[in-house]
Formats: sequence, C-alpha cells, structure tokens
Amino acid sequence: MRCHGRLGRSRGGVFAAVLALAAGVLTASAATAPPAAALTPPVGFTADNLATYQTNGIVWSLAEANGVVYAGGTFSNVRPPGSPAGSNTTSAVNFAAFDAATGAPTGCSLSFTRSSGTATVRALAVSPDKSTLYAGGYFSAVNGTTANGLVAINTATCTLRPGFAPSFGATVRALDVAANGTVYAGGDFQSVNGQTRRFFGAVTAAGALTAWNPDADDPGRTLKVTPDGQSVLIGGDFVTVGGANSHALAVTSAGTGALTRAYTNSFIPSSAVIKDIVTDTASGGWYVGGEGVGGASFDGRLAMDLTTFDQRWRDTCQGATQALRVYRGVLYAGSHVHDCSTMGGFPNQVRKHLTAQSVDDPAMLGWLPDTNDGIGEPVGPRALTVSSRGGHDFLWVGGEFTTVNGVAQQALTRFADSPDTGAPSAPVVSLSAPRAGAVRVSWRASLDLDDSRLTYRVYRNGGTTPVHTTTGSSLFFSRPQLTFTDTDVVAGSSYAYRITASDGTNTSALSANVSVIASGSASPYAERVLADGADLYWRYDEAGGAFASDASDNADGGVYMNAPPYRSAPSAVTGSAALALNGTDEYVYSDRLHHYTSPTPYSIETWFRTGTTRGGRIVGYGSNIGTAQGHTSGISDKILYLTDNGRLAFGVQVGSSSSRPTITSAASYNDNVWHHAVATQGPSGMRLYVDGVQAGANTTTGNRSYNGYWRVGGDAMATAWPNRPTSTYFAGQVDETAVYPSALTAAQVAAHHDLADTPSGPGDTTVTLTPTEDAYVNGVAANTAYNDTQLASRGTTPYLGYLRFTLPAAPAGQKLKSARLTFRTSSDSTAGSADSHTLVPVTGAWTESAVTYNTRPSLAATVLGTISGATAVSTDYSVELNAPALGGALGSAYSLALTSSGTDSLRIWSSEVATAAYRPQLVLTFGAE
Repeated sequence: MRCHGRLGRSRGGVFAAVLALAAGVLTASAATAPPAAALTPPVGFTADNLATYQTNGIVWSLAEANGVVYAGGTFSNVRPPGSPAGSNTTSAVNFAAFDAATGAPTGCSLSFTRSSGTATVRALAVSPDKSTLYAGGYFSAVNGTTANGLVAINTATCTLRPGFAPSFGATVRALDVAANGTVYAGGDFQSVNGQTRRFFGAVTAAGALTAWNPDADDPGRTLKVTPDGQSVLIGGDFVTVGGANSHALAVTSAGTGALTRAYTNSFIPSSAVIKDIVTDTASGGWYVGGEGVGGASFDGRLAMDLTTFDQRWRDTCQGATQALRVYRGVLYAGSHVHDCSTMGGFPNQVRKHLTAQSVDDPAMLGWLPDTNDGIGEPVGPRALTVSSRGGHDFLWVGGEFTTVNGVAQQALTRFADSPDTGAPSAPVVSLSAPRAGAVRVSWRASLDLDDSRLTYRVYRNGGTTPVHTTTGSSLFFSRPQLTFTDTDVVAGSSYAYRITASDGTNTSALSANVSVIASGSASPYAERVLADGADLYWRYDEAGGAFASDASDNADGGVYMNAPPYRSAPSAVTGSAALALNGTDEYVYSDRLHHYTSPTPYSIETWFRTGTTRGGRIVGYGSNIGTAQGHTSGISDKILYLTDNGRLAFGVQVGSSSSRPTITSAASYNDNVWHHAVATQGPSGMRLYVDGVQAGANTTTGNRSYNGYWRVGGDAMATAWPNRPTSTYFAGQVDETAVYPSALTAAQVAAHHDLADTPSGPGDTTVTLTPTEDAYVNGVAANTAYNDTQLASRGTTPYLGYLRFTLPAAPAGQKLKSARLTFRTSSDSTAGSADSHTLVPVTGAWTESAVTYNTRPSLAATVLGTISGATAVSTDYSVELNAPALGGALGSAYSLALTSSGTDSLRIWSSEVATAAYRPQLVLTFGAE
C-alpha cells in the first residue's frame, strides 16, 4: 500500500483562505445576512447516501451510459442494500450494471472469468456516442466466449460486439475512447495483438492495433484523451516515456504516442505514482490524482491547463488519491486524506475518504460524506462516475469500503443532487454575563456534511421568535465560535437560550437549554485581561459539552477533549469556575489554526493548581490536536510546563534546531495552591512570572515559525526539553487561560495577579452544596431501595429520584438571588433523555437507605425547574431553579424529587459516585437585598 506522501510546498492562497475562514467568517453578523441554502455552492451533491445494491468484493472501475452505471471489479455477487454479506445474493462475476436512479441491477449480466488465476475487471470506458462499453482487465472469457483483456459490449443489448477481439499480454488497468473510435489502454501488458507495446497501446474500433506507442518503462494506471482529440494524457508508475524522462505523468501525441510534454525535475516525486486523470472542457483543465510514499511524495491532486499543459494548482494533502470526477465546477475525489497541514488545513487525523474542491481553488469545500478503508489494500474508494436519470444527477462511488456514513454498505454507494435530508448538528452553547446589562451567547459552529454555510437562530426564555439570526461557515476541521450579545437584560434576572442551525432545508434540534443570571457589574480581573489585549481567553465556566468559549472579541473558541470535569471548585478568580484535568488524556485545544512567525511577540497566561509529582504540560503551542499515536504534535514550542519536582518551566524551540532555551523557576509550585503564571517573549527576550513576580529571564527572542494550535492540559514533548516531566499531560486545575499578541509588562502581570481576589460589584456570595442524601425508586421493583451511584426519572414505567440538601441561612444583608442544580448524566447507554423532567418539592418523609416505590414520599405540585435537552450520556447539564420558592426554606433540610411523565428515562450520577466532580450540586447565589 502506498501512503502518504507530503510535498514540502505551501499553497499560499489555500492557507490564506483557511485562515480567513477560521479568523473572521463566523463572528456574529447582522440579522439581515442572507440565509443559508441547502448544498452550499458550488457543491452539487448531498452527503446523504442513497440505497444502492452492493457487491461482495472490490469495485475497481465505474462507467455510465444512458442512465445505467456499470461496475467492474473483483467480486462474485451483488445483494440489496441492508443485506449482510452472503444473504439475498445474485450472481455477478466481476461485472454488474445498475439503474443510476434506483441503485438496482438492470438485468445486464456478463461473467468475466479465467481458466486459472483470479479474473478481474479493472477498467471501463464508454464510446462518445454511448453505444459501446469497453471493459478491460485480467480475464480470458466473457460468458464463455474467449477474450483476452479487452472486450466491447453493446450497451443496448448487453452483448459482446462480434469481431472485436484484441489480445493484451497482461492486465488492462486504464481505458479511454476517442471521438474517432480509437480505444486507448494502459496497464501491465507489454504486447498487444502479438506486437510490442510496453504498458500503453491502442486499437481501432475494429480491434486492430494502431501506431500509438508511448513506450513507457513501467505500468500505466490511467489515461485520458484530451477534448480536442490531439493528445493523450497518461499516468502511472513509469519513469521514462519513449526513452525520455517524465516520471508518472506525460502528454503524448494521440496519433503516434510520441512524448509532447514531459514532467521532469521531480514534478511528480520518484516515490509517487499517478492513479487517475480526468478532463473538464468547461474549466479548460485536466486533473490528476497521486499516491505516494514518504514525507516528500505526492498524495493529492493537481489542476493542469488543457492548453499549456502547465500546473494551475497543487493540493499537497496526504492520503493516496485514487479517483476523480468533475461535476459543475467541482472536483470530487476518492482518497483516504488524513493530513492537509501543508495546505493550511487539518493536521494528521482520522482518514476521510470523499472530498470536494473547486476546479479553481484547492481549498476543501464543505462536502464530506465518508466511507471506511475497507478490504484489500485497503484505501477506501477506487472509482467515481456521474450519471443522469429521471431528472436527477447521481455521483456513484465504488471501491474497497464496507461502510458508508457509518452504516454497513460494501463497495458501491451513490449520492444525488437532491433532496438534501441531513440536518446540521445542534449548536453547543456557552453563556456568560461579562458586564452589567449584557449576556454573551457564544456557540460552536455546527457541522453539516454538505452545507458549510448555515443559518443560526437564537431563542430566549422558551420563545418561538428568534432574538437574533446570523449565518456562518464551518468545515469539519474548523468550527469557529459565533457570538451574540444580548443587551435587553436586567441585572439579577435569569435568562435561558437555545439555538438552531439550518441549511435552508433542514433544521437541527434545539441546543441544550442553558441559562445564566444577568450580572450587575463586570469582573475586574476579566476586564483587565481584555483591556490588555488578550486574543484568546478561556474562562472555563461551561457546565458541560465540548465547547470552550473565548471571552475575547477574537472568537477563538476551544474544544474540550475527553469530557474533563467542568466547573471545578475552588476557582482561582472570584466569580469564575475552574477546569479539572486528569493528567492522562483530558485537554483543551483551539479550534483555529494559527500561524506564528518568529520573532512575533506573545504572552501566555494561566492559573494552575496541583499536587502532582509527575509534572505536565500546562499550556503550549503544537502542530496537532489529537492524543492518538501519530495525532499528537510533531512540532511543539512556546510551552509552559511543570517539572516532576513542581518547578515551573517556560521554553521555546529556536527554528528547527535542537536548541530549546528554557527558563525554570527556583521554587516548586505543586503545593495544591493556586498560582498565577505568565510567560512572555518579545524584543527583550523571554520572561517567566509566577504570582505577579518575575521568576526568570533570558535574552532569546526567536522561536519556531509554523502553523499550529494552542493547547491546554497536555501534548507530546520531545525528550530534548530540559527536565522533561514524566507525564506530558497535566493533572490538576487550570483557570483563566489567555494568550496575547504582545509581551505583557511586569506591571501588567502584577496587576492581573492582584485583581484575582477582587469581587464583582458589591460582592455576591455563592454557596455550592452536595446532597446529604439521595436515592431513587422503581415502580417495577416496588419494595426495593436503590441507594447506589445513579438517580433515575421516568413516567412509565415509573422511576423517581430524590435529593436532600441542607440549605444555609442567607448571609447578613443578602437574599437568595438564584439557584441552579448541576448534574452529569451517567455512562449508562440509556442515561440521556429526550423527555422533559421536572424538579418538585418533597413534602413527605424519606431516607436514602429505606425509601422504596411503595413507601415513596408525597410531593408538592410546585415546579421548581424543568430539565430538557439532556440527551447525551456522560455529559454535564444544569437547570435553573425557582429561587423565591427555595428562599423560604433557607436554614433547613430541603428535599427535591426528580420526576417525569414521559417514557424515556433520565439517569444521572448520585452523591455516591466515586468521582466528586460528577456528583449533583446545588449552587446558590446570594446578593444584596
């Protein structure tokens, strides 16, 4: 298997386009922004795969004529969609024909066989008038009639054309048919009709050998006649054509095969081969797909000019491109692309198998259905074709895959120009009340596999009319933050928000209901951080979900990985929550690709608290975003880390050298106390500050220039880092992480440190309580007491959950302003619920050790709060409670019941769960009367 070359070039236009998407496209726009439309132009096919027959082996080639799609490969039968392998099969030996619009067989049945060895059909091509289908491969008979590598099939009758009997010495892998009927072939053969033709040859429509003889030195994989009929574009493994150097790609005369344009000087690296070539008259281009090996190879796509035969653009993504097709200005590709970092795209990640890009621009478009790698080598898709029938156009895909969009489907699938039935993912929302008279609603852009531009509608307090509408663009690897600031709020009042995403045809589910209390004043600490220019500021105040909002105006949101415990206490800064990290695999990364050019100044700021003796990387910059092998950062610098003995270190890598200048504190800070850390680098060198005071400095002004991502909590670290910690992931708490495009001064650092304990406004008091008792009852086991690690709620068959809290009295001069119950759904597969669940007061007596369904306590009719949208397992949620109703019970023990009238159960962790951060909490906020 050949995989995954990388050319050491950067396409500036692509990089700039991706950075523009990440940096600015998705900030909230006016409500008058044009709405999204299903299938964001120029994408022409939906990502919704249609029901299609499948084969039991590999499909190597596809062709179409008159609304029929032909598939050639290595297989023995076909079966309906949804049928497991071996069931409901119909014999189809290496060849099948399908109705393009229904995906069902047409009845055209031809068996391609050999007397010995494994027969296969590797190439299909249709004559310009659609009357003849040519099939090439490795076979010696078709329906029992002798054949040798190439046959002609009447498309009207599905019969072999008499008299056409060329003989190829080995496998035919590529075919195309000229307007004059000449059939051009490429493959493993070195003779045609008994005469020497090394790897490329051509026959007339009658099967007679022509003079066309490129005389390559290694196999041909693909070829295409130019629209003017004057040239044949060839690709493959070869190094020379006609004795002249032109590795893997060449332009030849359609008459003689003479080399008319060579590609030398490693235009295609020696470690790569060319797997497919297509032409497109409308764009005046031809397009090339490559498959390479190693770090200096070619795995992506080329756009070439049909007039000059020069390169227009080059896609340097890695992932072995196998098949191409142009449809209405879009180049669709089958590959297993996994790394587009050289293009300003995503770093090495899980493979994607179907992609699209404009014929004028290699930047990836928002079309991303997917297959798996499948069987064989395996590399996923192997062939693409477009066919029209019944007023619709269909993109057919064949290959080695065994799943499509996560569902079992082997070797064949198809997509249509309409209808678009896939809805975007629901937005993930974060709320904050940054200052008086404002609630900031931020959300991570949703994902739709065929619509990159979506319309978002923000609803407040259960309303059905949006208070804000905006549009934004996103791709699977770049889902930037959008923000709406609601200024129609009253301090001290609670506001809840939900958001939908629409592609113009399909609308997502409402986001989970999230609420916040509007503040009467701003956080002095946060205001100073923003005033000093932070362009990434994560406060970690989310109650759950994968989205870490950026409090700056730069909308540089983050992604929580592996569900770290949210709203950890105590926090470093008054009025804010903290984030706990396990030191193993939990971290946060920026969803935006950044580019740093040395010696651009910057500052890193964060609070941390830990008792670890294994060290860990707290904040750093790296070239990747994952944790799996091969998906961590191969390049890292600008790192703030803790050594095993608790000392704080700040280091950079100078260029691509092994030099890693690092400042290390003299004191240790693994004392389970909050510490303030700031690392700066600018014209005067590097500075490290701890708790407002400089802890070290050097004169290094340079670092490494590269594209990368900010990460908090861990990443790879080379052994060359001084005092490299045992664990490269940080175990402890972090809070208030910020990155600045300048080197903060000592005075600024000291001011930030001193403001951490300054409360907002007149000084609200927040109290967080865990249950003193909790349990649930089950109507099916009516005499059983359930005092374990979970609580449950359901109407039918019934579950009821109970929680008891000891409520404190209000502080002097204050009253209860707000109350919120936070909880985490359990890991049970049925933990999430689509139903609503209510919290009501318990008026009867109960104890967690004895309560059963038959002895359950009586309940009040008052609804204290309603849980809705808690649909995911192992996820944190919160619900605002009726503060006035709780206010009358202050200073006493108070019980709540979790109830429902629906049939979908909700399961949450109880106070008995081992992980403290998973336990339910009642958060009470008191303020001035």
